[in-house]
Amino acid sequence: MNIAWMDLAAGSGGAAVWLIVAAVVVVAVLIGAFAFGSRQKRRESPPPRPQDQPHVPDDGPVREVRERREPDEMPKSDERTLPHDLGHQGSRTATGQERPRWDEGSSGSFGSGGPGGR
Repeated sequence: MNIAWMDLAAGSGGAAVWLIVAAVVVVAVLIGAFAFGSRQKRRESPPPRPQDQPHVPDDGPVREVRERREPDEMPKSDERTLPHDLGHQGSRTATGQERPRWDEGSSGSFGSGGPGGR
């Protein structure tokens, strides 16, 4: 049985050479890719300097506006209204700006077991 293993080992010398050649090719491709990436990185513009960064406006930071909005009314028509007939459906400021709250004694969740507030 030892002779059979030696015959197999002796016959695979060519495969070992091809394996070494393939490994050298892979290493060469990796080195080339690294060199290409380094050249590309050097060509890029430098990162922005601190004075190039955006600044807060002179009149202070921009504040967000919190308001309740309500949709515009659906146009009334005797004919069927199609989506392209509607145009832009905007919204407007709601008449009351107070936030809606849950009713007292109502948990607001489905299946709470309570009588329900709505």
